[in-house]
Amino acid sequence: MPSLDRQDNVFVLDLGDTENRFHPDWLTAVSAALDEVEKAEGPRALVTTATGKFYSNGLDLDWLFAHAEQHQDYVVSVHELLARMLSLPLITVAALQGHTFAAGAMFSLAHDFRVMRADRGYWCLPEADINIPFTPGMAALIQSRLAPQTAHEAMLTARRYGGTDAAAVGIVDRAVAEDAVRTSAIELAQAQVNKAGDTLGTIKSRMYAPALALLRDTINPLG
Repeated sequence: MPSLDRQDNVFVLDLGDTENRFHPDWLTAVSAALDEVEKAEGPRALVTTATGKFYSNGLDLDWLFAHAEQHQDYVVSVHELLARMLSLPLITVAALQGHTFAAGAMFSLAHDFRVMRADRGYWCLPEADINIPFTPGMAALIQSRLAPQTAHEAMLTARRYGGTDAAAVGIVDRAVAEDAVRTSAIELAQAQVNKAGDTLGTIKSRMYAPALALLRDTINPLG
């Protein structure tokens, strides 16, 4: 399960050491960690990362197929996490030490910055291959965070981007050696800790207002 640590003014949220799929219990644990980060006072920033082969493989499809009657409520809870991260009133950095797929990739895009391992691991939106269309909120999030041509290729072709390729098209901000992923992300976050506060939250909320409105639509989240 996710665990929260703090290094000086930077909170580090480790998403876990499995595929870190969005099981309801996992979503609850991440939300509780974000509560703690938001309630903290003074300069602060947030880095999310994971331990092992995966950053996150996204939706917990096994749980979802076993609880099909809760499909819409589950999507609403995932949207809620994406919207919250996108509008969090402090700088956020995703340290992608492993595979980052589907809703896990979208979660990374909801951060302000991304640092990815250069030599191994992929960032991918596989929805076109697995026959699961993006919800309106998810599509809006992706298109608000990526250049149009990059979003087009990533969403339509399900391309798997390695770290260097992801950096070249702006999916991630830095591609670094494996042992530098977490430290580089923390350094990037530490440089921005004084930005935390209501003003930053307002800037984000206004910058991403269309995507946030769709992600917060609890009436028709599936489109």
